[in-house]
Amino acid sequence: MVTTPTRATEAAPAARAGDRPVTGPGPARRGPVRVLVADDQDLVRAGFRLLVEGEGDLAVVGEAADGAQAVALARAARPDVVLMDIRMPRLDGLQATRELAAMAGLEQVRVLILTTYDSDAHVFEALEAGASGFLLKDAGPAELLHAIRVVAAGEALLAPRVTRRLIAHFTAARTTHQRSEERLAVLTDREREVLALVGAGLSNAEIAERLVISKATARTHVSRAIGKLGARDRAQLVVVAYQTGLVSPGHPASV
Repeated sequence: MVTTPTRATEAAPAARAGDRPVTGPGPARRGPVRVLVADDQDLVRAGFRLLVEGEGDLAVVGEAADGAQAVALARAARPDVVLMDIRMPRLDGLQATRELAAMAGLEQVRVLILTTYDSDAHVFEALEAGASGFLLKDAGPAELLHAIRVVAAGEALLAPRVTRRLIAHFTAARTTHQRSEERLAVLTDREREVLALVGAGLSNAEIAERLVISKATARTHVSRAIGKLGARDRAQLVVVAYQTGLVSPGHPASV
């Protein structure tokens, strides 16, 4: 099936050490998490539906065989999470993610990209477009279920062993062209420090420990950075940290 993708908080028992989701405050929820499955393979969709509907707190509200259908169904069903394959006919998962992220009324819909790292070179663009994270297609069932719950709670799901290399690869050629100082001018010095640590994959608890502040204060700094930079969520903060050079390949943030 699928593996968890920046380093983050504690994962489900089946997840590997070091692949903890990046955490942030999550909204209270009533009823099951509503999931839309988008994949062009019938057997894959059927497998995901069977897995998801075996959980009492999750429910499948639709299946899409291509990106265009995924966008249409998301508009109609308003799912909490779209499990989005990259390679689909008519409209691929990348463009479908862009359309969902830009669509009024779907601000609370979270997209989880399904990918194989070696072949899907557009994951970085998907994160820029508004995806809340991605999973590798070799992950186990427990990891997929955990990922859906993490993203539905308003958090980001990325993995250090993949994400840093991936984002570094696609931002290396762009970093020098970014107007970094102008872009970061809206942040306080402390918020810049926090942004760098988010980019390096630290959780709120780890940021608090590093900066000798409370977890609530760390969470507040992260939320303010998201607001000031116009980021959709924490996943996009990781992208910004690389784009602006606060974090660079092989050189994790230091305070």
